[in-house]
Amino acid sequence: MTTTMLWITVLLASLASFGLKLAGHLIPEHWLATQRVQRTSTLVTVALLVSLVVVQTFADGALVVVDARVPALAVAAVALALRAPFIVVVVLAAAAAAGLRALGWG
Repeated sequence: MTTTMLWITVLLASLASFGLKLAGHLIPEHWLATQRVQRTSTLVTVALLVSLVVVQTFADGALVVVDARVPALAVAAVALALRAPFIVVVVLAAAAAAGLRALGWG
């Protein structure tokens, strides 16, 4: 991809993002106040977050991998289940991944 094509792609993506944001402001508020729309937007948010976590945990380019990120995610899930503060969850997961990598796994 040439530099010109890259900038054209960035500008088009920016315009599309701006247009989507503008459309969100122009939609009448009573359309968004329905129970179905609120439930759907909540579920879409959760689905996008879960898909991001899965891709970042199990993907390395085009490959599916199991490395130190998987047990670190499990440690984070346990910490969240025990209602640990978010910073504690992050530190525990990072420590688990770093420890496993120091032991040569991942």
